Amino acid sequence: MKKMRAFLIGIFIVCCGSTATKAQDVYLTIPENNIFNRSEFTSLPTRVMNTSRTNWDYNFFGFAPTAPTFTSTSGPNFTHSSSSFSLPSSTLLWQLESMGGQLPSTGYFGALPGFQSFSTSGIKWYEPPLYSFGGGFNRGNINFTFKIPAAQFTANAYRAGNYSMDISQNYNDFTPNNFKTILVIPSSIRWLTSSLTKYIEISSLNDYRMTGTRVFSLANAEIAHTVDFSLWAKAAATNIQFTSSKGVPATRNIASIRLGSNGSALTTKALSASFQNFSAANSSVVAGNRTSFTPELYVSAEDFKNFFFEAGTYTFELNFSARSIDNSINSLQNTAVQLKVLPRSEITIPSSGRNVNFNFNTAAQYTNGQSQTIPNQIILSNNESFELYVKSDENYFKKGGLQTDINSNILEIGVDGSSVNAPLSKTPQKILFNGTPVLDRELNVRYTIPPAGAQSLVGKENTTYSINVYYSFTAI
Repeated sequence: MKKMRAFLIGIFIVCCGSTATKAQDVYLTIPENNIFNRSEFTSLPTRVMNTSRTNWDYNFFGFAPTAPTFTSTSGPNFTHSSSSFSLPSSTLLWQLESMGGQLPSTGYFGALPGFQSFSTSGIKWYEPPLYSFGGGFNRGNINFTFKIPAAQFTANAYRAGNYSMDISQNYNDFTPNNFKTILVIPSSIRWLTSSLTKYIEISSLNDYRMTGTRVFSLANAEIAHTVDFSLWAKAAATNIQFTSSKGVPATRNIASIRLGSNGSALTTKALSASFQNFSAANSSVVAGNRTSFTPELYVSAEDFKNFFFEAGTYTFELNFSARSIDNSINSLQNTAVQLKVLPRSEITIPSSGRNVNFNFNTAAQYTNGQSQTIPNQIILSNNESFELYVKSDENYFKKGGLQTDINSNILEIGVDGSSVNAPLSKTPQKILFNGTPVLDRELNVRYTIPPAGAQSLVGKENTTYSINVYYSFTAI
């Protein structure tokens, strides 16, 4: 009984020893630059097998050679180690580089095939000479060169991880008999667009009269990746920095701007100084390994008018972060945004308010003078602090196009609600002080001919006298 036990243990040890010889798998690490730039990958000479012999196998008295072959035993595709994704066999091409340090002889009709791909049927990787005396090869490593054409990087999705294919070969004296060819894809995310700068210019007051949300598209963003990712974003600060056209600094709340995208790639959220996930869904690895989208900024019509009307420059910075789902990779990109609002002003007088008539028909009108207020005669818009001035084109009224001796200063002009009444002259007179930026403000304008001015008209010819009145701004 004791002898039998020793015998069984001996067999066990021998069996364990036989499993210690392991096939040497071929690992090909594909650089991310080739994947992302879609440029051809060519490996250095890579050992696939080893041989201690120096001649090919021949049948029929040394006339018919046995060509060495590779056969895929795991199917037509490279399969991903941790998912159901795969790559076609055509993604990887290979060609014999050397046997024992040099290419074997091709004399007497031997041949070296060009680059080929693996198949479930045997693929010859060398054509030995027709006769056994036509030439052999050196002992040592059997090296191959591997290649992935540029077009394959465009056509396929290369997901991080290992893609493998089981290969067998038909020469017993070449080792190993079976091996795996493994494509190693690194985990990486990279912005292909350089650091962005977005300049937006507002040159019309009509932009503030629109009722819809204002949309400002940023430059197209393109991200190369071998892992799924989500896009996070934030503002670099809680406030937008503002410098008025006169150099006065101020701030605006960053939350008045929302970030989204043209299309469904991003959800729309108000910006803040903390990172938020803006992805509507995770961006999966796709053919070509690139994802592109166009970020957009949104400002409501009301906020645009209230916070971005004043002339000057509004600046802020966006921080984008493309993050792998497990947060192991974080690729950053910044975008500087500058919104420049040019100084603009308008004075509009509706056609109904362009003529102001004073009729002197009674003694009381000459004695007491006259005053009238034209409601909403001026519609005022100015995106800078301003003062409003009035002047005439001449210092005297005209009759039938000819100058008279009636001085323009008998007419005084002011704005309803203000105590200022400026005598009209060719020299601009201030009638509104320290006006703040405003859009479409309606002004009631007061016209007065005081008693002294009215009395100076006594004895004048009974006819029509006219003068032109002009309104203007001065920025302050």
